[in-house]
Amino acid sequence: MKRREVFGLLAGSFAGWAAESQCRIEAVEIWEYQGTREAERGVNGQYQVQPLHIYDGERPKEYRDGAATRGPQKTTAIYLKLKASGGVEGLYGPVDREAAIVIDQQIRSFLVGKDALAGDVVWDQMWRLNRHARTGIFMMAISAVDNALWDLRGRYFKTPVYRLLGGPSRNAVEVYGSTLGSSVEPGRIAARAKELYAKGFRNQKWFLADGPGSGPEGFARNVKVAETLREALGPDAGLMFDVFNGWDLSYALRWCKAVEGLRPRWLEEPFSSEKVDAYARLSASTSVPIATGEHFYGRWEVQSFLKADAIRVVQADPEWCGGVSELKKICTLASVYDVPVIPHGHNLHAALHVVGSENPSTCPLSEFLVLKMASYYHFDRNALLPVDGKIELSERPGFGMELDVAKIEKARLLSWKI
Repeated sequence: MKRREVFGLLAGSFAGWAAESQCRIEAVEIWEYQGTREAERGVNGQYQVQPLHIYDGERPKEYRDGAATRGPQKTTAIYLKLKASGGVEGLYGPVDREAAIVIDQQIRSFLVGKDALAGDVVWDQMWRLNRHARTGIFMMAISAVDNALWDLRGRYFKTPVYRLLGGPSRNAVEVYGSTLGSSVEPGRIAARAKELYAKGFRNQKWFLADGPGSGPEGFARNVKVAETLREALGPDAGLMFDVFNGWDLSYALRWCKAVEGLRPRWLEEPFSSEKVDAYARLSASTSVPIATGEHFYGRWEVQSFLKADAIRVVQADPEWCGGVSELKKICTLASVYDVPVIPHGHNLHAALHVVGSENPSTCPLSEFLVLKMASYYHFDRNALLPVDGKIELSERPGFGMELDVAKIEKARLLSWKI
């Protein structure tokens, strides 16, 4: 057989395989599930400092835990389901309601007929679909679809997502204990921190409650929280602090100077992410590593911070930054600058699989919101729970999600069509 004929035969075979391998999206469904769970009341309602708290009338009174009671509480969650030809499906959730609305109103019809295996192409087309897609709620919607597509591809190829991404780099991913909601009262914080450390959370993030509007007393409380935690946990524990955009540069500089000797692992989100110059000035002025990124929307915002040498930890969130596809690109970008990516984790599946696919230097940890995750995956049969501070990587296909139908009291298809 002549060489030209051989190449022609191979090209024809490849073209046929490529056509057969296409897996077309046939339906985009947004489901709301309702059920009942046991909830604890009267405790764990600690607020964190907020940007609005500079106003006296918008700043809450100092928080105190009350008497704990338990009882039933209604709970709801939204999941995105993609159905493709051949009976393969992709599932992701819980999904933010505002993202689900955008999916329903602007992306759903666009997705039908797309090749679910052409992940980069579908992502790029969604990003080009709307002039506002580069940030905010539209990017959150892209993230949810992208994550559901990764689950679909994992089920299609019968393998976990982290293997599709090139992993695993380890058998289990270490998580840090994120304490949102836990009281920072002086009489409670030390005992709670020791309890979490005993469960394997060698690294803990605490949420400070005061900012510039709280005056000198609030500043002293913020310093005292750091001192109390270091004393309680000893010199080797990783201590991180989150202030959710609630400070300004002057305040952050003062606090960092006051606690540098305690060696925090990082200070997170002292101000909003459009203030690149303020982040750069703060990073240049303190030995406390500065972290941010949960409100990064895509690799371009990350690059602006890295080029400015403004942060020491990237915290991009795959639920918001563009999904697994974009977080992988962000990891590559951050590795060029030798800055670790430790994803913000108000959801777990996407972040866990990306971290588990990257080398431990690029992605050393993932976040675990201790109180939130106790009930967040109420409808998931395989809820992700750490053992000795680590979450094992499962061999189940996709993200390994499976709904527990016994816990679903009511299910309805959602639509916000205009």
